[in-house]
Amino acid sequence: MGNIQATAAAPLHSSEDADDFGGISLANAKLGAVHGVAGVVGGMVDAPHGAVCAALLAPVVEANVRALHDRDPDSPALDRYAAVARLLTGRDDATVDDAVAWLRETVAALDVPSLGAVGLQPAQYAEVAEKSARSSSMQGNPVALTGDELVGVLRVAGGG
Repeated sequence: MGNIQATAAAPLHSSEDADDFGGISLANAKLGAVHGVAGVVGGMVDAPHGAVCAALLAPVVEANVRALHDRDPDSPALDRYAAVARLLTGRDDATVDDAVAWLRETVAALDVPSLGAVGLQPAQYAEVAEKSARSSSMQGNPVALTGDELVGVLRVAGGG
């Protein structure tokens, strides 16, 4: 966990700081699959939106990178994911797999519950995937994820 504080530009001092930074980030970036799926999940179970987003983050990054490698290997999004890996880990040789590991470690350290722990059932995954695919937030995703890919994300984020 030492990398989290070592790579942060400045520590957050309160939940208000986190809210402010989150709002600034959302206002200046396209939303994507994390937000698109989280909105649907939030309509089905009583769970904090930020916790749902956190549970989805690593599985969505993995699905996006896999889909980009398969369908659009020259996408500049792959370079952006690699840059994020270097920023998160503080290592010049970091890979996207390292970033995913960092995200998983951070989510675990913060005790973010799985989607299953907040009440989402495997029987709901196909419905969530279908509704998410139609979400306007998905237009900001770097690659269109298939229904099967979204169900895969939900399986991982669901804890099983």
